[in-house]
Amino acid sequence: MIGLLAGIVLAPLLPGVIQTLKAFAQGRRGTRPTQPYLELRRLWRRSSVDPAGTGIVYRVAPALVAACLLVALALLPIADAGLGHDAFALVGVLALARFALAAAAWDTGNGFALMGAARDLAFAVFGEALLALALIAAALPAQSTDLNAIAAAADWGEPSHWCAALAFALVILLETGRQPIDNPDTHLELTMIHEGPLLEYAGRDLAYLQWAAAARHWVFLVLGAELFLPGGVLAVPVLCVALAAVETAQAKMRILRVPALLGLGMLVALAGVWAA
Repeated sequence: MIGLLAGIVLAPLLPGVIQTLKAFAQGRRGTRPTQPYLELRRLWRRSSVDPAGTGIVYRVAPALVAACLLVALALLPIADAGLGHDAFALVGVLALARFALAAAAWDTGNGFALMGAARDLAFAVFGEALLALALIAAALPAQSTDLNAIAAAADWGEPSHWCAALAFALVILLETGRQPIDNPDTHLELTMIHEGPLLEYAGRDLAYLQWAAAARHWVFLVLGAELFLPGGVLAVPVLCVALAAVETAQAKMRILRVPALLGLGMLVALAGVWAA
Protein backbone atom coordinates (compact mmCIF):
# COMPACT_ATOMS: atom_id res chain seq x y z
CA MET A 1 0.00 0.00 0.00
CA ILE A 2 2.87 2.38 0.77
CA GLY A 3 4.38 1.82 -2.66
CA LEU A 4 1.02 2.42 -4.36
CA LEU A 5 0.39 5.66 -2.46
CA ALA A 6 3.93 6.84 -3.17
CA GLY A 7 3.39 6.27 -6.88
CA ILE A 8 0.05 8.10 -6.90
CA VAL A 9 1.44 11.14 -5.10
CA LEU A 10 5.00 11.34 -6.42
CA ALA A 11 4.50 10.31 -10.06
CA PRO A 12 3.89 13.90 -11.35
CA LEU A 13 7.13 15.00 -9.68
CA LEU A 14 9.34 12.91 -11.99
CA PRO A 15 8.58 14.66 -15.33
CA GLY A 16 8.79 17.99 -13.51
CA VAL A 17 12.24 17.15 -12.13
CA ILE A 18 13.44 15.95 -15.54
CA GLN A 19 12.27 19.16 -17.23
CA THR A 20 13.98 21.29 -14.55
CA LEU A 21 17.24 19.35 -14.86
CA LYS A 22 17.13 19.60 -18.66
CA ALA A 23 16.62 23.36 -18.51
CA PHE A 24 19.54 23.68 -16.09
CA ALA A 25 21.79 21.59 -18.35
CA GLN A 26 20.84 23.77 -21.33
CA GLY A 27 21.61 26.98 -19.45
CA ARG A 28 18.08 28.35 -19.37
CA ARG A 29 15.48 29.02 -16.73
CA GLY A 30 12.96 26.23 -16.65
CA THR A 31 9.78 25.49 -14.76
CA ARG A 32 9.66 24.39 -11.16
CA PRO A 33 9.69 20.62 -10.46
CA THR A 34 6.19 21.00 -9.01
CA GLN A 35 4.75 22.45 -12.24
CA PRO A 36 2.91 19.19 -13.16
CA TYR A 37 0.97 19.39 -9.90
CA LEU A 38 -0.13 22.93 -10.70
CA GLU A 39 -1.20 21.84 -14.17
CA LEU A 40 -3.21 18.92 -12.78
CA ARG A 41 -4.93 21.22 -10.26
CA ARG A 42 -5.82 23.69 -13.03
CA LEU A 43 -7.27 20.97 -15.25
CA TRP A 44 -9.20 19.32 -12.42
CA ARG A 45 -11.12 22.55 -11.86
CA ARG A 46 -12.32 22.68 -15.46
CA SER A 47 -15.11 20.75 -17.06
CA SER A 48 -14.57 17.99 -19.62
CA VAL A 49 -15.49 18.31 -23.29
CA ASP A 50 -17.21 15.73 -25.49
CA PRO A 51 -16.56 16.43 -29.19
CA ALA A 52 -19.47 15.90 -31.54
CA GLY A 53 -19.78 12.34 -32.77
CA THR A 54 -17.83 10.69 -29.96
CA GLY A 55 -19.28 7.82 -27.98
CA ILE A 56 -18.69 5.78 -24.85
CA VAL A 57 -15.17 4.77 -25.90
CA TYR A 58 -14.02 8.40 -25.78
CA ARG A 59 -15.70 9.03 -22.42
CA VAL A 60 -14.49 5.86 -20.70
CA ALA A 61 -10.89 5.93 -21.96
CA PRO A 62 -9.41 8.48 -19.47
CA ALA A 63 -10.71 6.64 -16.40
CA LEU A 64 -9.69 3.28 -17.84
CA VAL A 65 -6.17 4.49 -18.64
CA ALA A 66 -5.79 5.92 -15.13
CA ALA A 67 -7.14 2.68 -13.61
CA CYS A 68 -4.63 0.62 -15.60
CA LEU A 69 -1.79 2.77 -14.33
CA LEU A 70 -3.07 2.39 -10.75
CA VAL A 71 -2.87 -1.39 -11.16
CA ALA A 72 0.61 -1.04 -12.70
CA LEU A 73 1.74 0.98 -9.67
CA ALA A 74 0.40 -1.75 -7.40
CA LEU A 75 2.39 -4.39 -9.30
CA LEU A 76 5.75 -2.67 -8.81
CA PRO A 77 8.21 -4.56 -6.59
CA ILE A 78 8.60 -1.87 -3.93
CA ALA A 79 5.92 -3.06 -1.51
CA ASP A 80 3.51 -5.93 -0.99
CA ALA A 81 0.37 -4.54 -2.58
CA GLY A 82 -1.56 -7.82 -2.41
CA LEU A 83 -1.88 -8.12 -6.20
CA GLY A 84 1.33 -10.01 -6.82
CA HIS A 85 4.23 -8.70 -8.87
CA ASP A 86 4.18 -10.70 -12.09
CA ALA A 87 6.21 -9.02 -14.83
CA PHE A 88 3.91 -10.03 -17.67
CA ALA A 89 0.78 -8.96 -15.81
CA LEU A 90 2.42 -5.54 -15.74
CA VAL A 91 3.10 -5.70 -19.49
CA GLY A 92 -0.54 -6.63 -20.14
CA VAL A 93 -1.96 -3.83 -18.00
CA LEU A 94 0.20 -1.23 -19.75
CA ALA A 95 -0.81 -2.62 -23.15
CA LEU A 96 -4.48 -2.27 -22.18
CA ALA A 97 -3.93 1.39 -21.30
CA ARG A 98 -2.31 1.99 -24.69
CA PHE A 99 -5.18 0.25 -26.49
CA ALA A 100 -7.80 2.31 -24.62
CA LEU A 101 -6.09 5.58 -25.57
CA ALA A 102 -5.69 4.52 -29.21
CA ALA A 103 -9.36 3.48 -29.38
CA ALA A 104 -10.38 6.88 -28.00
CA ALA A 105 -8.32 8.59 -30.71
CA TRP A 106 -10.15 6.58 -33.37
CA ASP A 107 -13.47 7.48 -31.75
CA THR A 108 -12.78 11.21 -32.12
CA GLY A 109 -11.84 10.94 -35.80
CA ASN A 110 -9.33 13.78 -35.34
CA GLY A 111 -6.61 13.44 -37.98
CA PHE A 112 -3.75 14.52 -35.73
CA ALA A 113 -4.96 12.30 -32.86
CA LEU A 114 -5.19 9.36 -35.26
CA MET A 115 -1.70 10.10 -36.57
CA GLY A 116 -0.23 10.13 -33.06
CA ALA A 117 -2.09 6.96 -32.07
CA ALA A 118 -0.98 5.16 -35.25
CA ARG A 119 2.65 6.10 -34.61
CA ASP A 120 2.39 5.02 -30.98
CA LEU A 121 0.91 1.64 -31.95
CA ALA A 122 3.54 1.13 -34.65
CA PHE A 123 6.32 1.73 -32.14
CA ALA A 124 4.52 -0.45 -29.58
CA VAL A 125 4.90 -3.45 -31.90
CA PHE A 126 8.65 -3.18 -31.33
CA GLY A 127 8.55 -1.62 -27.86
CA GLU A 128 6.38 -4.23 -26.17
CA ALA A 129 8.43 -7.03 -27.70
CA LEU A 130 11.59 -5.27 -26.49
CA LEU A 131 10.10 -4.90 -23.00
CA ALA A 132 9.17 -8.59 -22.92
CA LEU A 133 12.65 -9.66 -24.06
CA ALA A 134 14.35 -7.41 -21.50
CA LEU A 135 12.20 -8.86 -18.72
CA ILE A 136 12.84 -12.42 -19.92
CA ALA A 137 16.60 -11.83 -19.93
CA ALA A 138 16.37 -10.42 -16.39
CA ALA A 139 14.04 -13.23 -15.24
CA LEU A 140 16.11 -16.22 -16.42
CA PRO A 141 18.63 -16.10 -13.53
CA ALA A 142 15.72 -16.02 -11.06
CA GLN A 143 13.75 -18.72 -12.92
CA SER A 144 10.64 -16.66 -12.14
CA THR A 145 8.62 -13.80 -13.59
CA ASP A 146 7.96 -12.39 -10.12
CA LEU A 147 9.49 -8.91 -10.06
CA ASN A 148 10.67 -9.27 -6.45
CA ALA A 149 12.48 -12.51 -7.34
CA ILE A 150 14.02 -10.90 -10.43
CA ALA A 151 15.31 -7.96 -8.37
CA ALA A 152 16.72 -10.29 -5.71
CA ALA A 153 18.53 -12.44 -8.31
CA ALA A 154 20.16 -9.52 -10.15
CA ASP A 155 23.88 -10.10 -10.68
CA TRP A 156 25.65 -6.93 -11.85
CA GLY A 157 28.68 -8.94 -12.90
CA GLU A 158 26.81 -10.92 -15.55
CA PRO A 159 26.74 -9.76 -19.21
CA SER A 160 23.10 -10.85 -19.48
CA HIS A 161 22.16 -8.36 -16.77
CA TRP A 162 23.69 -5.43 -18.63
CA CYS A 163 22.23 -6.53 -21.97
CA ALA A 164 18.79 -6.52 -20.34
CA ALA A 165 19.55 -3.14 -18.72
CA LEU A 166 20.54 -1.56 -22.06
CA ALA A 167 17.41 -2.92 -23.72
CA PHE A 168 15.27 -1.63 -20.86
CA ALA A 169 16.88 1.82 -21.19
CA LEU A 170 15.45 2.04 -24.71
CA VAL A 171 12.07 0.94 -23.34
CA ILE A 172 12.21 3.82 -20.85
CA LEU A 173 12.89 6.33 -23.65
CA LEU A 174 9.99 4.95 -25.68
CA GLU A 175 7.41 4.59 -22.92
CA THR A 176 8.09 7.98 -21.35
CA GLY A 177 8.07 9.76 -24.73
CA ARG A 178 11.59 11.13 -24.41
CA GLN A 179 14.19 12.15 -26.99
CA PRO A 180 15.54 10.87 -29.30
CA ILE A 181 12.33 8.88 -29.84
CA ASP A 182 9.77 11.59 -29.05
CA ASN A 183 9.91 15.23 -28.00
CA PRO A 184 7.87 15.98 -24.84
CA ASP A 185 8.19 19.73 -25.45
CA THR A 186 6.73 19.82 -28.97
CA HIS A 187 3.60 21.77 -29.82
CA LEU A 188 3.56 20.72 -33.48
CA GLU A 189 0.72 18.32 -34.23
CA LEU A 190 2.59 16.79 -37.17
CA THR A 191 5.44 15.57 -34.95
CA MET A 192 3.43 14.48 -31.89
CA ILE A 193 3.37 10.84 -30.84
CA HIS A 194 2.33 10.41 -27.23
CA GLU A 195 0.64 13.82 -27.05
CA GLY A 196 -1.36 13.33 -30.25
CA PRO A 197 -4.18 11.13 -28.85
CA LEU A 198 -4.76 13.70 -26.07
CA LEU A 199 -5.58 16.62 -28.37
CA GLU A 200 -9.39 16.41 -28.03
CA TYR A 201 -9.40 16.05 -24.24
CA ALA A 202 -9.81 18.85 -21.72
CA GLY A 203 -10.59 19.39 -18.05
CA ARG A 204 -10.72 16.41 -15.72
CA ASP A 205 -10.40 13.90 -18.53
CA LEU A 206 -7.11 15.49 -19.57
CA ALA A 207 -6.02 15.55 -15.91
CA TYR A 208 -6.53 11.77 -15.74
CA LEU A 209 -4.46 11.27 -18.88
CA GLN A 210 -1.65 13.60 -17.84
CA TRP A 211 -1.45 11.90 -14.45
CA ALA A 212 -1.34 8.54 -16.24
CA ALA A 213 1.53 9.78 -18.43
CA ALA A 214 3.42 10.84 -15.29
CA ALA A 215 2.61 7.48 -13.70
CA ARG A 216 4.25 5.77 -16.70
CA HIS A 217 7.42 7.68 -15.83
CA TRP A 218 7.16 6.37 -12.28
CA VAL A 219 6.46 2.77 -13.36
CA PHE A 220 9.37 2.50 -15.78
CA LEU A 221 11.93 4.47 -13.79
CA VAL A 222 11.15 2.58 -10.57
CA LEU A 223 11.14 -0.74 -12.43
CA GLY A 224 14.46 0.05 -14.10
CA ALA A 225 16.00 1.08 -10.79
CA GLU A 226 14.67 -1.95 -8.90
CA LEU A 227 15.72 -4.53 -11.50
CA PHE A 228 18.93 -3.16 -12.92
CA LEU A 229 20.59 -0.67 -10.56
CA PRO A 230 22.07 -1.02 -7.07
CA GLY A 231 20.07 0.86 -4.49
CA GLY A 232 16.67 0.01 -5.93
CA VAL A 233 14.10 2.80 -5.87
CA LEU A 234 16.70 5.14 -4.35
CA ALA A 235 18.42 5.16 -7.77
CA VAL A 236 15.41 6.80 -9.48
CA PRO A 237 17.00 10.30 -9.23
CA VAL A 238 20.00 8.91 -11.13
CA LEU A 239 17.70 7.87 -13.96
CA CYS A 240 16.07 11.32 -13.96
CA VAL A 241 19.50 12.91 -14.38
CA ALA A 242 20.33 10.41 -17.15
CA LEU A 243 17.12 11.22 -19.06
CA ALA A 244 17.80 14.95 -18.79
CA ALA A 245 21.36 14.40 -20.05
CA VAL A 246 20.20 12.28 -23.01
CA GLU A 247 17.60 14.87 -24.00
CA THR A 248 20.22 17.61 -23.83
CA ALA A 249 22.76 15.66 -25.89
CA GLN A 250 20.45 14.07 -28.47
CA ALA A 251 18.06 15.63 -30.94
CA LYS A 252 14.87 13.88 -31.94
CA MET A 253 15.56 11.29 -34.61
CA ARG A 254 13.50 10.77 -37.74
CA ILE A 255 10.42 8.66 -37.11
CA LEU A 256 11.41 6.07 -39.70
CA ARG A 257 14.65 5.40 -37.80
CA VAL A 258 12.94 4.59 -34.49
CA PRO A 259 12.02 0.98 -35.43
CA ALA A 260 15.67 0.35 -36.38
CA LEU A 261 16.80 1.63 -32.97
CA LEU A 262 14.27 -0.57 -31.18
CA GLY A 263 15.26 -3.50 -33.39
CA LEU A 264 18.87 -3.02 -32.29
CA GLY A 265 17.64 -3.08 -28.71
CA MET A 266 15.88 -6.39 -29.40
CA LEU A 267 19.16 -7.86 -30.65
CA VAL A 268 20.87 -6.72 -27.44
CA ALA A 269 18.06 -8.26 -25.36
CA LEU A 270 18.29 -11.52 -27.32
CA ALA A 271 22.03 -11.56 -26.60
CA GLY A 272 21.16 -11.23 -22.93
CA VAL A 273 18.71 -14.14 -23.15
CA TRP A 274 21.37 -16.25 -24.85
CA ALA A 275 24.04 -15.29 -22.27
CA ALA A 276 21.71 -16.13 -19.38
